[in-house]
Amino acid sequence: METQTLSIRQRLDRAGIWLSSLCLLHCIATIVLVSLLGAGSNFLLSPDIHRYGLALALVIAAVAIGWGALRHRRPIPFVTAMTGLTFMGGALAMPHGFYEVLFTMIGVTLVATGHVLNLRSHLPQAR
Repeated sequence: METQTLSIRQRLDRAGIWLSSLCLLHCIATIVLVSLLGAGSNFLLSPDIHRYGLALALVIAAVAIGWGALRHRRPIPFVTAMTGLTFMGGALAMPHGFYEVLFTMIGVTLVATGHVLNLRSHLPQAR
């Protein structure tokens, strides 16, 4: 049961890292496509994508990071990921533009970092 539990949490952390990476890629691709081609703005800039992405990030982070924090009792992964989610939530309150993208990119980077730290927190510590 213990290995299965760790395996599920590790999978969720990895999913969180992938989701954050995809979000970062989405931000960069949107800037490039909309700036260069003027195409895809209705789809790529849709607020629904951002709302659903944040909702999914919240669920994955709550389970993986929360579960990890309860197990390893290290606050840094939790604080890092929650700070990132706060940036992402703040970006939703902004109009489309530079600061929205900046806040989102900072947020997803912090969330991914929180997941990486959470994965590493379960590794044996060198003494």
